[in-house]
Amino acid sequence: MCGRFALTLPSDAMAQLFEAAPANDLPPIPNYNICPTTQIHVIYRETDQRRLVPMRWGFIPRWYKAPSDGPLLINARAETLAEKPAFREACRTRRCLIPADGFYEWFRPEGGEKLPWYIRPAGEGPMVFAGIWQDWEQDGERLTSCAMVTTQATGRMAEIHHRIPVILQPRDWGKWLGEEGHGAARLMQPAADDTLTFHRVDKAVNSNRATGPELIEEIDA
Repeated sequence: MCGRFALTLPSDAMAQLFEAAPANDLPPIPNYNICPTTQIHVIYRETDQRRLVPMRWGFIPRWYKAPSDGPLLINARAETLAEKPAFREACRTRRCLIPADGFYEWFRPEGGEKLPWYIRPAGEGPMVFAGIWQDWEQDGERLTSCAMVTTQATGRMAEIHHRIPVILQPRDWGKWLGEEGHGAARLMQPAADDTLTFHRVDKAVNSNRATGPELIEEIDA
């Protein structure tokens, strides 16, 4: 799964990159330790326009009586996305893009403690995760929430963790958003090793109160 990530690209640059109209209440940037249940930057398509908006990271199914009424759904498995009652409608009609600089994952050596790694693109530009989103309302409370789509990891990533977010290339953004007809399901594949780079980071990132660029700095593995 993916439980933390970093984002430093300014909101106006994101709006330009994704050709999306930005909302006025976007979360502050940079953020080197984005955690579940916080507001994150998300791009989705509304009618004939892309929009860059804040959404709660943690998908809330329509039947939840409160945001904490059931499991915290920050990730959605690609293998069962179209079957799970919580996700199957969203995977057909409410897909989104979640930009990041990179994400954190934890590896536990045999007999040891969990150690954090930072995974980022090997080339230039942001990392863009496939996501799904949902509007939720109960007793006058309204939230728009989202989850990252994950798939089985392969190669080097599989040595760190068995799951990886579905990472979309720029050529695939429109198809995932439903702008280019069918075929989004074929995009839910693990990223190739040569498109990613991996390094160990300090355990300070374990705290959801930790901030600052030092969190993504490489340390000796």
